[in-house]
Amino acid sequence: MKRASVWFASSELFLLSCSHIKGRKKMSSLVFQFMLFLLLQHPLSSLSTNSEGNALHAFRSRLLDPYNVLQSWDPTLVSPCTWFHVTCDSNNHVIRLDLGNSKLSGTLGPELAQLPHLQYLELYMNNISGKIPEELGKLKNLVSMDLYDNQFEGKIPKSFGKLKSLKYMRINNNKLTGAIPRELTHLKNLKIFDVSNNSLCGTIPVDGNFESFPLESFENNKFSGPELKGLVPYDFGC
Repeated sequence: MKRASVWFASSELFLLSCSHIKGRKKMSSLVFQFMLFLLLQHPLSSLSTNSEGNALHAFRSRLLDPYNVLQSWDPTLVSPCTWFHVTCDSNNHVIRLDLGNSKLSGTLGPELAQLPHLQYLELYMNNISGKIPEELGKLKNLVSMDLYDNQFEGKIPKSFGKLKSLKYMRINNNKLTGAIPRELTHLKNLKIFDVSNNSLCGTIPVDGNFESFPLESFENNKFSGPELKGLVPYDFGC
């Protein structure tokens, strides 16, 4: 009888032990599921923010900054939202880049296209040169692009015709050449367009919102006049 009671006691202890182990496994499983739920609720937001920081740091590496305007751009920080001249939304996505009149020089690269939430690109009145990257046409949320008073050269990218949210495009006072891409006539939200004081050629578009832009927006170029459809090519004289 005593041996039987010992056996029952040992069996009970074994079952309690197994139950405890199963409980721990179940608890671990619940913790894992909860963490997975949190991750799905906030999908890679920190990684996204960090990738934007990496893009801005790559952008900075192309520039000369004699007055240390970009001194606060610390690549070791997880988020660039604390950097001067950078504005983020409530989800920590970069939406503004304000570096107008900052005495910067250098070039632009494709990394700015890795700021998919960017709405304002303000780089006016600097000494930035080289070509305007085609990749900027991927910034589908861009509202304002101010690149005036720099040293940009080459053609206006045709990819800018994809910037459906764009309202303000000022690229005057540069060294741009070639014709105005007709893809830009499809930008229905475009309110201000200024390409004055460049070396652009061909004819001035008359379709879409271009019929409402003042002639001052096109002055001091090499245009042959307004486009005459069916009579001469739009890039006539280039």
